[in-house]
Amino acid sequence: MSEKGTSSELIVNGVEETHHFARALGAILRAGDLLVLTGELGAGKTTFTQGLGLGLGVREGIISPTFVISRIHPTLGEGPDLVHVDAYRLATAVEVDDLDLESSLSTSVTVVEWGADKVEQLSDSRLEIVLQRPGSAEIDEELVFDFSEGDEDEQRTISLRAVGPRWANDPQLAALLTHFRS
Repeated sequence: MSEKGTSSELIVNGVEETHHFARALGAILRAGDLLVLTGELGAGKTTFTQGLGLGLGVREGIISPTFVISRIHPTLGEGPDLVHVDAYRLATAVEVDDLDLESSLSTSVTVVEWGADKVEQLSDSRLEIVLQRPGSAEIDEELVFDFSEGDEDEQRTISLRAVGPRWANDPQLAALLTHFRS
C-alpha cells in the first residue's frame, strides 16, 4: 500500500458477511487507527462498525451515534477502545474539533461515519471505506439508518482505500483483502 493510497473493492452478501469482513478487519486494527466510513443512509455503516467492534473485542451494543454524535465503546480485554462518531450533522472543521477526537485518537480505534472531507486532518494514515447498496445512485431511498427488515441478505459493495504510512505494505491488510476477494 502506498503513501497515496491503494484501493480495493469487494462484494458482501448481507449482514453476516458484512460482520465477517469487518470483524476480520477489526482484529488487525490497533490504537491510533482512523477509519472514515461513507455511504448513503441504510448502506450498512453501523452494521460494519458492529463487526469491527466484534473484532476489536469491545463491549457489545454498538448503535448509530446519530443523535449523540460520538460514543465510546470500551475494550473488554487488552485492545483499544472504539470511538464511534457520526459526523452527518457536523458542517465545519470547528464542530469536528469540538469533539476533541485528538485526545483519544492515540489510544483508541476511531471510526467516523460521514467523515469524508471532515476528519482527514486527524491522522496521516487512515482507511477510507465506502459502502454501497445495489443501484444506490438511481434509487430514492427512504430514511433508514442501517440494514432494515427484508434486506439483511442484500448485497453491498465495500470499497476500501488505505492511505498513509501505517498501511504502506501492511501484510495483514493485504492478506485480509486477498482472502475476501477470492
